[in-house]
Amino acid sequence: MFYLETPPSLFGSVVRGLAEADLTDGARVVIEKPFGHDLASARELNRELLEVIGEDQIFRIDHFLGKEPVQDIVYLRFANEMFEPLWNRDHIESVQITMAERFGVEGRGRFYDEVGCLRDVVQNHLLQVLALVAMEPLSGGSEALADRRLDVFRAMPGADPAHYVRGQYEGYQEVDGVAPGSTTETFAALRLKIENWRWAGVPFYLRAGKKLAMTATEVDIRFRSPPAIMLGDGVRALRHHNHMKLRIGEDAGASIGLLLKKPGAPATQSVHLDLSFDEQLGEAPGPYERLLKDALVGDGTLFPRQDVIEETWRIVQPLLDDPPPVEPYAPGSWGPASCEELAAGDGGWIAPREPGRLSA
Repeated sequence: MFYLETPPSLFGSVVRGLAEADLTDGARVVIEKPFGHDLASARELNRELLEVIGEDQIFRIDHFLGKEPVQDIVYLRFANEMFEPLWNRDHIESVQITMAERFGVEGRGRFYDEVGCLRDVVQNHLLQVLALVAMEPLSGGSEALADRRLDVFRAMPGADPAHYVRGQYEGYQEVDGVAPGSTTETFAALRLKIENWRWAGVPFYLRAGKKLAMTATEVDIRFRSPPAIMLGDGVRALRHHNHMKLRIGEDAGASIGLLLKKPGAPATQSVHLDLSFDEQLGEAPGPYERLLKDALVGDGTLFPRQDVIEETWRIVQPLLDDPPPVEPYAPGSWGPASCEELAAGDGGWIAPREPGRLSA
């Protein structure tokens, strides 16, 4: 097995060199993201690789798919009867996926300035997580997981630049390797939709960025509000939502938000049932530990296929072709102010849980 963590422009020449040295017969080649720079370059990269090796020899690694909490999404949904009947447009109002990082791009300025947030984590990591949240049940076979993710992406129209916010944290241009006057985004937030029977009308919000208020990666499922409670002395409006948080990063776990009566008052209060995966399930293998083992034995279940990758590039391509201006934001904030407007019509952004504390 050969593991290539090089610029994508070198993948083709490296693999050709391996072939010329008679090292590719029966070998597996693992390539690290990004898989191209846009849809056209992703297709060209694949064409170069297939000139010398077969599709079954290529393992495109996305370490997010090797994270145990990401894999747990499938089991939480389909192994628990209490969730799956509610996992649709009739009961879910919106879905938010946040990947926040408190740190900046120090030490990676030259690489990051050529890539940006959208290409670095949204086109790959966050869209792959979205697919696991939204896909249909698996139907068996080694390609079932990839097929169901592909179904989700094929049901998604291209992202609309009118629902896309780009930000750059103050001080980014002072980082070594960043070009003077750079317009590369260090923050991206967007709204997507899935046009199928399960999810029609449900907005999916994605946001990611550097130098934000905390480091956390979460999926937040906001359920629809029930009607008001009719009591003898009046109507009790419910001002909160049930929701489920799936914590993928540090402090991995899940929490369910419930509404109970507020003590001493005729009103509801939000409380949480909280689960730590580490406490309940024990220490999990690291994502690269899991994925490189799978590649060694030839198990491609958790590796994105080329058709899946091309669909994710198709979805974000309108944002690459017609990006809005980049907006500055203060380090330690939640990105540009206009980001709040993006989700305002669906209740606003839900703050991730700060590691070590219960959800708010």
